[in-house]
Amino acid sequence: MQEILDAILTGSYDALGALPVPDHYAGIVVRAEDTEMFAGLPTAQKDPRRSLHLDTVPTPQIGPGEALVAVMASAINYNTVWTSIFEPMPTFGFLRRYGRVSELAKRHDLPYHVVGSDLSGVVLRVGAGVTRWSPGDEVVAHCLSVELEDPQGHDDTMLDPEQRIWGFETNFGGLAQLALVKANQLMPKPGHLTWEEAASPGLVNSTAYRQLVSRNGAAMKQGDVVLVWGASGGLGSYATQLALNGGAIPVCVVSSPDKAELCRRMGAELVIDRRAEAFRFWTDETTQDPAEWKRFGARIRELTGGEDPDIVLEHPGRETFGASVYVARRGGTIATCASTSGYWHEFDNRYLWMSLKRIVGSHFANYREAWEANRLVAKARVHPTLSKAYPLAEAGQAAFDVHRNLHQGKVGVRCLAPQEGLGVRDHDLRAAHLDAITRFRDS
Repeated sequence: MQEILDAILTGSYDALGALPVPDHYAGIVVRAEDTEMFAGLPTAQKDPRRSLHLDTVPTPQIGPGEALVAVMASAINYNTVWTSIFEPMPTFGFLRRYGRVSELAKRHDLPYHVVGSDLSGVVLRVGAGVTRWSPGDEVVAHCLSVELEDPQGHDDTMLDPEQRIWGFETNFGGLAQLALVKANQLMPKPGHLTWEEAASPGLVNSTAYRQLVSRNGAAMKQGDVVLVWGASGGLGSYATQLALNGGAIPVCVVSSPDKAELCRRMGAELVIDRRAEAFRFWTDETTQDPAEWKRFGARIRELTGGEDPDIVLEHPGRETFGASVYVARRGGTIATCASTSGYWHEFDNRYLWMSLKRIVGSHFANYREAWEANRLVAKARVHPTLSKAYPLAEAGQAAFDVHRNLHQGKVGVRCLAPQEGLGVRDHDLRAAHLDAITRFRDS
C-alpha cells in the first residue's frame, strides 16, 4: 500500500497501473456477530465506537464495469450511523439479498461489511468494458449502485429495482484504504479542494440537489421560499447553498446560535433558532401540538413578509413532519427523505388535501443529478461544509459525533491521506473562494 501512496503523493500517476494491488487493505467494518450487541438499548445509547472496527480485509476481485479506487478520504453520513447501531435493521440483510442477484454479487455477502458512502481518491484499476476512466484519474464517487438491466431504470436510475446505496446496501465502501465501485459512480475530483474536502459533498450534496432542484424532486425556481430543517447540518447546509445559488429564499431552521451564525455566513438572512424560540411540536410521545405549528408558521411569515414556504426540505421526519405539512403554502411541496428522528410520520391530512399540497419522496440521486451537483462544487458555486476530519482509525468517534449531533456540516475521515490539506491542484480557484471553503472549519 505504501508504494501506491508514494506514487499518489509524488504525482507519479503513470506508474499506478504497473504497481501491484495489495491482497489486503484496512477498512472500517461492522461484524455480523455483533448485530445484537445493542439489543434493548434506546437508540441514543447505542455507541458506534463499539461496533465500528478497523480491520484488515481481502481485496475484492474487480468485475466488468467496475473500478478499484485508492481512497484518500471519505466522510460520515447518517447511513453509516444506522449501519453502526444496526437500525432499522442490520445491513447484512442487504448484503444477503444482493448476493443472490448474480455470481458477481456474491462477493458482497460476507460476515463483515466495509462501510462508507463517500470517497475521494485515485483510480487504481478498471474492469472490462470501462472506457471513460483509467488508472491515475483523480475522482470522487457518488453512492448510487445500479445493475441497469431493467427497463424501469433507464428513465431515472433511482427507479431501477436493483438500485442500492453503495457502502450501505453493498460491501467494499469508502471508509477504507481501497474501495470497489461501479465505473458509473465516478466523477472528477474538484481540483481546488483537498482530499478530505472533496470527499464530503458526495452523498448529501447530490441528495439535496435531487430533493430540491431536480424535476424529480421539488423543482425549485427563482424566488421560491424554501424552509430548510437542520440548515447547518450535512444535508441542510447544501440545501441552503443550492437555494441561494438558484435564486430562492431559504428560511433556515437550526438549534443553536452557533448554527444560526453558520447559516448567515453562507449568505442566508432568514434564520429560526428553534431551541431559543422554544418550538415544541409534541406535547408528549403520542400527541402533537397544532398550536405550535401555527406559531411556527406565523414566525416564518414574519420573516418572509407574509409568505409561506413554497418548498419544505423535510428530513428530520417524525418530530417535524406535522409542522412541515401545516406550514407549506397552498399548492406547496414537502420533499422528504431520511427521517432521522423517526420513520412513522403523523400529520393532519386536512392541511394537505384541502390546500392541494403534495408530498414528494426523494432518495439520493441519479448519475446525472449527482454529476450536476458535483459540477457546481467543481465550479465553486457550492462549497464543502467539512467541519472536522478524523484519521481512519477514529472513524467510530466520527460516527459518534454525527449520531449525537455534536458536529456542524460534514465530518470527514482521512483514509490513505497522511495529513490534511493535500490534493489541491487549482490553487487560484481555491484562493478566490478560501473563506467559503473553510468557513465550517472555523466553527
